[in-house]
Amino acid sequence: MPSPEKRRDEAWHTLPVEAVYERLHTGRDGLTEAEATGRLARWGPNELQATRRRTAWSLLLAQFKDLLILILIGATVLSLFLGHGIEAVVILVIVLFAVLLGFVQEYRAERAIEALRRMAAPTATVLRNGREVHLPASRLVPGDVVLLQTGNRVPADVRLTEAVNLQVEEAVLTGESVPVPKHTEPLTGASVPVGDRVNMAFAGTTVTYGRGRGVVVATGMHTAFGQIATMLETVEVSRTPLQQNLDRIGRVLAGAALVVVVLIVALGLLRGQPFLEMFLFGIALAVAVVPEALPAVVTISLALGVRRLLRRNALIRRLPAVETLGSTSVICSDKTGTLTRDEMTARVLVVAGQTWQVTGAGYTPEGDFVRDGTPAPPSEAVRLLLRTAVLASDAHLRFDEEHKAWEIQGDPTEGALLVAAAKAGLEKEALDERYPRLDEIPFSSETKRMTTLHEGPEGPFACAKGAPEVILPACTHQRMEHDIRPLTADDRDRLLETARHLAEEALRVLAVAFKPGARANGTGREDAETDMTFLGLVGLIDPPRPEAAPAVATCRSAGITVKMITGDHPVTARAVAREIGLTTGDPACTCQDVLTGAELEQLDEASLCRVVEQTNVFARVSPAHKLRIVSALQAREHVVAVTGDGVNDAPALKKADIGIAMGRTGTDVSKEAAAMTLLDDNFASIVAAIEEGRGIFENIKKYLMYLLSSNTGEILLMAGATLAGLPLPLSAVQILYVNLATDGLPALALSVDPPEPDLMRRPPRNPKAGLFTRPVVLLTLVGGIWSALINLGLFTWALHRGLALPHAMTLTFVSLVLIQFFKAYNYRSDRHSVFRRPFANRWLNLAILWELGLLYLILRVPVLEEAFGTVNLSLTEWGLLLALAATVVPVLELAKWFERRGFFGKLT
Repeated sequence: MPSPEKRRDEAWHTLPVEAVYERLHTGRDGLTEAEATGRLARWGPNELQATRRRTAWSLLLAQFKDLLILILIGATVLSLFLGHGIEAVVILVIVLFAVLLGFVQEYRAERAIEALRRMAAPTATVLRNGREVHLPASRLVPGDVVLLQTGNRVPADVRLTEAVNLQVEEAVLTGESVPVPKHTEPLTGASVPVGDRVNMAFAGTTVTYGRGRGVVVATGMHTAFGQIATMLETVEVSRTPLQQNLDRIGRVLAGAALVVVVLIVALGLLRGQPFLEMFLFGIALAVAVVPEALPAVVTISLALGVRRLLRRNALIRRLPAVETLGSTSVICSDKTGTLTRDEMTARVLVVAGQTWQVTGAGYTPEGDFVRDGTPAPPSEAVRLLLRTAVLASDAHLRFDEEHKAWEIQGDPTEGALLVAAAKAGLEKEALDERYPRLDEIPFSSETKRMTTLHEGPEGPFACAKGAPEVILPACTHQRMEHDIRPLTADDRDRLLETARHLAEEALRVLAVAFKPGARANGTGREDAETDMTFLGLVGLIDPPRPEAAPAVATCRSAGITVKMITGDHPVTARAVAREIGLTTGDPACTCQDVLTGAELEQLDEASLCRVVEQTNVFARVSPAHKLRIVSALQAREHVVAVTGDGVNDAPALKKADIGIAMGRTGTDVSKEAAAMTLLDDNFASIVAAIEEGRGIFENIKKYLMYLLSSNTGEILLMAGATLAGLPLPLSAVQILYVNLATDGLPALALSVDPPEPDLMRRPPRNPKAGLFTRPVVLLTLVGGIWSALINLGLFTWALHRGLALPHAMTLTFVSLVLIQFFKAYNYRSDRHSVFRRPFANRWLNLAILWELGLLYLILRVPVLEEAFGTVNLSLTEWGLLLALAATVVPVLELAKWFERRGFFGKLT
């Protein structure tokens, strides 16, 4: 008997049934209890198990490896050493908040494998010693014979040995939009995609129709689900561009802090100042260099963005994902349930020689009937076709009061027929009551039709629906608008050609017929499927969401490429892609606009990296294929967002720079693996999320420009005074207050600045460019240098006028604070003028007013004057300081003007 690894790779779908029994040493009566117990001990329970697990403690300790966190811990120690207990507590709270946030994010990510476990079937019906028994699914072993019926969740990977009208819903595994009919015959080719292995039933899928039995060939981690779980465990989660940028900033600022301490201490000692005094002063300045509020500002900015997105039906599970959206260059979208509604809809009726269009999408029974481009009431021929189709259906349409939505109970295709009939005013319950069903000939994969027999006021009759190539040969007449005519051979050929044309448009085509006089007893049942009257053709499709095409167009205008990746048929994928604007390829095209999983299998990594740029639609792909596509795009330096709702999407969702799960139709697995969930399953919500992400990143840039410019001004001021042999222009406590004021409310206000109007008309930013683009560096340096020049000049002038040192220091202290407040308004954009919308950020206005009030108190309240070493200033001095501080506005405006006109090169 094959080993577990061999069983996993075995091409079971290519083997005849008897060969499967022989290979697994079992029989039609199943295993004995003793043999099953032995196999369970050898191969383990039928459960999904993580290949590696990280404990909560390891996840928590890993958060302290972040360089910026370590810097902040150092800043806390230094602040305590300086005696600034309040600041130390604030920094420590920020550190703990950042650590706990990261821990929660990673802990929730680890739960994806638990969601896979929950999808396993809890019980299974098997044959043991020839007897039918019910067992926990975890006790299944290879060789068990499993019985399947409608409503069962398949408990393991099964090679089918019996299939009676068996259909299995595999959307969670393959993305296939309709249930898959199953049979037992062996298939040719070991590399047949999972979605085409129609003699297999896979763990986690659901039986929607019929019954069957089969031999368990794989359990636990060796099932198709298990292989997805393995991929999910081995996928490495890449750090976001923001995290990478902040790491670099942390390293730079750590080095800068060290250099500042050494420089100030060395220069002070050379001038003969006390070592301890200079050492403490150097540490205070180093603390000012480190932006201890950075994690708080970033976190608050992201958290507020999350709240705004929640109001737009996008739920963010991991905060950095908001920023990642802002640099997204490719969106890889699933088709079923994402770009389409995952609700089969009747779209075309060919009745009595006329073609009718049916408007509306999904299961909501609202829409019109259109003939020759004009809405019109459905004709009697149309109503007869829909009445017949409904009577030959077992599905039910109902309104779910809890979710306030229409839903189908039963086969989705039959549900689409019910919805179309409801649009014509025909309700199944009323029809069933008026025309009770007496008998039926059920659908089977062999006959490809379903026939029901009814009794009505006009007498007995039969209703049939099925494949056109099956229904048409059984018809001898056809219903026209006002009469019934003979159906000729030419008529059949013409109708079959029409059906083929509809199929090329990705429509699933059904033919509908009826026979008056067919009875449920005697010879009527046998004759019910002969000499029928053809009523018409129905074309059905899982339609694109109405908002999908505009959303794709918006993405294109924002420089974002949308690619469809689906397990569905290439013809269906191509038709949907054409309708939403992803491709304009003609139906005869085989690979230029659509690449199949089989074709992808033939490509090496280098070839795939080339092809993936040129192809927007991938069809009949497996989870491994989807993972390869995402990896190839990332290898081409794209920032990739992946949408999905099924278990098959989970590895790609985790591998992507940002995974986006569907909230309504998505499985728990996809939601746990993703960083974001669309609560309304609306592709258009991604566009809103991208705009929010771009805005958040721009705001972080604004904060950093402001912060680093302020710190640069402080450092240059202190270094300039030291080099010039002047007294230190600020005390340690003044430096710390300036640091607290500039890193406080004004910076937080910049982090929630309103988005710039042209934000979604810009291409995605290059993640490699990082936060420090040329405009950012230019404005940071210009603002910092000008601040240092103004304040150093003011301090020198004050000393030369003979003012006392505390007075000169007070002037410099106030001037430094004021100039940074003016810079806060300038840094609301790195490209647009401050006069464009100067006071649009009401939070910044309030923050500046608050800080001005505090500054006034520091200069007027005696106890604060003593603590900060300040003196009271006259109105003239206040006017002078405001005028000097305001000079930074035209200087920064001039720098922006030069940058906009390319004086310093192309705008980054």
